[in-house]
Amino acid sequence: MNPVTGAQAALGPPAAGRWDLRLWGLLAVLAGNMLIDAVEVSAMVVALPSAGRDLGLPLTGSQWLITGFAVGFGGLTLFGGRLVELLGRRRVYLWALLGFAAASLAAGVSDEPAVLVATRVLKGFFAALTAPTGLAIIASAFPPGRDRDRAVSVYALFGGAGFTAGLLLSGLLTSVNWRWTLVFPAPVVLVLLAFAVRLIPRDPPAPEVARHFDIKAALALPAALLCLVQGIVSVPRHGWSDVRTAGPLGLAVLLAAALVVIERAAPRPLIRGRLLRNRTLVRSMAGAAALNGVNLGLLLILTARLQDGLGWSPLRTALAFLPASAPLAVTALLSRRLVARYGTARLIALGSLGPAVGGALCLRHPVPRSYAADVLPSMLLLGAGFVLAFAALNTQATSRLAAVDRPAAVGLYQSAVQISAAVVPALAAALAVGRSDDRPALGLVTAVGACGVVAGLRGLRARPARAEHPSTGE
Repeated sequence: MNPVTGAQAALGPPAAGRWDLRLWGLLAVLAGNMLIDAVEVSAMVVALPSAGRDLGLPLTGSQWLITGFAVGFGGLTLFGGRLVELLGRRRVYLWALLGFAAASLAAGVSDEPAVLVATRVLKGFFAALTAPTGLAIIASAFPPGRDRDRAVSVYALFGGAGFTAGLLLSGLLTSVNWRWTLVFPAPVVLVLLAFAVRLIPRDPPAPEVARHFDIKAALALPAALLCLVQGIVSVPRHGWSDVRTAGPLGLAVLLAAALVVIERAAPRPLIRGRLLRNRTLVRSMAGAAALNGVNLGLLLILTARLQDGLGWSPLRTALAFLPASAPLAVTALLSRRLVARYGTARLIALGSLGPAVGGALCLRHPVPRSYAADVLPSMLLLGAGFVLAFAALNTQATSRLAAVDRPAAVGLYQSAVQISAAVVPALAAALAVGRSDDRPALGLVTAVGACGVVAGLRGLRARPARAEHPSTGE
């Protein structure tokens, strides 16, 4: 770990168990921004039908307000890690806060769908910079042991509560005007920025190394994702053979191929190919991607059905979804104990069943007849899946990697989670738009959940975890 620097370094490391006002303030800033980052993941879910009606967009158009954020987060996470490495935590974190606030303000005053999508992509990128960097700042500013564990727990608690908070805020704000859902983070983040300038410690002098940002790969990945999502959502309107569908899909394939070529030739690639030969990491990526994809895909389908089909208000819809998210926030501090007692493999295998069964239950009545019978069971199963598997997947992902490989592996893992959050809702929207029957979309979501079950069950057959040497890929 890097030592604490700047004003705090001059005073020496803080005494274990004793936090001064500066440390409390630093944790408040980092945890507060983590809350905002997590809020953004769910902020547009409940607002989607209102935004679509106001902008004259079908579900395949309005879904960009969800998937755009995921494209920015997932497509640029690895590049964000490189920026932090080369430019320093403090500089990147502060500029990302300013950019996030600016994108929020721009979204609130724009009527152009393309501009709104661009702001969502940018906010996803800025969140990809601040969320992991905040954790790194905690690791350098808080002494190891109980103090650091307590700070990380608070950080995780705010992150876990963010999805729930996003649903509630979206429900409340959309009842007034859905644009408030886009703009409300701006003043909050600007206040956090004012304190962050004073409280975030400066980085230690970095060793002189050749700067290689790998810009080509950084642009190729999100561009491929944008083209893929555009091609997917164009199918219902234009068909597979139309150039407006085949063009983006073909370009996505070309960009993906270019990414492979670029990374193979790069002196310091963003994507370390040998990490993808690690079965434990790949299995964890698949399980986490399925968990997140089912969650957002199912919520998107149900949001459209409950509000547009049954006339529910945004707030009522948000309250209906709380059983899928609130349990994670409530049990966030218990996740380490669950992993320590039961191990990752059993928790992941059991947790993966929840989303798959929850999606399957919705197939019985695609148009809900009763909340208690047709929606609540699926929400509870989604919530149970996150409680059991979310922390275990995070832990398992790097359990068989050497310490030197773990930061890059975490970037790959987070990219997979967010890429799923872009692709699965887009597919669900394409299958649901213009239909009175949501069974095809719900069938897709259930199939994604089944893939998570397969990944979880395969983990039960794996050998006990052991750290690898950096050069291996077992």
